[in-house]
Amino acid sequence: MGLMEQKRHFSVNLLDWYMVNRRDLPWRRHNNPYFTWVSEIMLQQTRVDTVIPYFNRFIGNFPTVQALAEAPEEEVLKNWEGLGYYSRARNLQAAARQVMELHGGEMPQDKQSVFALKGVGPYTAGAILSIAFNQPQPAVDGNVMRVLSRYFLIDEDIMKGSTRGLMEELAGELIPEGRARDFNQALMELGALVCTPKAPHCLTCPVMEQCSGRIAGRELTLPVKTKAKPPRPEQRLVAIVEGRGAHRGQVLVRQRPATGLLARMWELPHVLAAPAAADKAAGPLADEPAMALLAGSLWAEGFAARPEGLATHAEHVFSHIVWSLQVYKCTEQDQSNELPLIAAEARAAYDAQAAAKDNSSSASAAFESAANHSEQFSTKALQIANDPSLRTESPQADNASTQLMLTGKGDGLTYRWIGPEDMDKMAFPNIFLKLIISYFAGAYDVNRE
Repeated sequence: MGLMEQKRHFSVNLLDWYMVNRRDLPWRRHNNPYFTWVSEIMLQQTRVDTVIPYFNRFIGNFPTVQALAEAPEEEVLKNWEGLGYYSRARNLQAAARQVMELHGGEMPQDKQSVFALKGVGPYTAGAILSIAFNQPQPAVDGNVMRVLSRYFLIDEDIMKGSTRGLMEELAGELIPEGRARDFNQALMELGALVCTPKAPHCLTCPVMEQCSGRIAGRELTLPVKTKAKPPRPEQRLVAIVEGRGAHRGQVLVRQRPATGLLARMWELPHVLAAPAAADKAAGPLADEPAMALLAGSLWAEGFAARPEGLATHAEHVFSHIVWSLQVYKCTEQDQSNELPLIAAEARAAYDAQAAAKDNSSSASAAFESAANHSEQFSTKALQIANDPSLRTESPQADNASTQLMLTGKGDGLTYRWIGPEDMDKMAFPNIFLKLIISYFAGAYDVNRE
């Protein structure tokens, strides 16, 4: 069988299989360009089963491009909370505003205009044009490249731009006339359900008879893909600061900067414990110096808090960083009366622990970091205790306004005290959302002497 016949066999059999086996997904029930667009953005690096409830809620709250464009960003992020890769949500809303301003609220139907939308790459543009408008445009993602690599025995590295170009050209040639919508979804479906990465189900594949990779025994070694650089490990110390007095029943949170990682989302205060070696995971810091470092970092922001003990460990994985989190339950303190005692305790704890430290580079870096922060914390606190004229007004809210936004003294981030009733209004990265919900549920009982 020649190449042309192999291509025809692929297209015909794949479409026949799809029409019988396709999943009933909410975004497939309508040829609504906006629904297609939202679903494709959500499905980037996220499983279908995870996306379905988010898609339904998102469309329920933002049923049109206009509704999304006009919504407060905080509300959009709250509806995205838990999906991760939050830049997708911001780009989606920015693109919705582009559609309103440049196209009168209607999704454009030409490739150049769709591709110009913020956050829309070649794959997403092809998916929108083919699925929503039935245009014969290829939509090539990782699933599609895996299927084509195996079926046509393509040995080129799929991480290369030249290989993507080759795949897009090939995928375009396979689209039957007038069937772009069904064919591209069929190709995606095959990669998701049958031609899977580690254990392809060749015996149930509708195109197995002419699959060159299977015939050559290469189905498990294709596609060829250069390994990505492993994410950088970081050890971070997290504070769950339990309020007292006017803040009783609340915890301290802060808002991240307007740009960069997790921009403008809320989180628990945390600090980098120590950098890890390039090829090693960041090791945990002993509790005493860790609590000294955490108390010092909070003081630098204008908050006096006593770490009471380790509450839990957690991990959060980004595409390029892995946060290993040591989470400490802390108690808000009165700055003028109790801060010097906390400082002295923190310094003593550090000195005792430092005497027993090992000689590894990661441990030395961790203790050096703790020493610097503890020294600054202790010195400043004791100066304030001895000279009242050095005291500055605390940024913490007064009794009459516990929901006031607070500006940290050190990094200038926005802080506030929150209770359980605030959780449905503010957007948190999933790891901090889980930690705060667990705290309000009473999960972190620290044994105190």
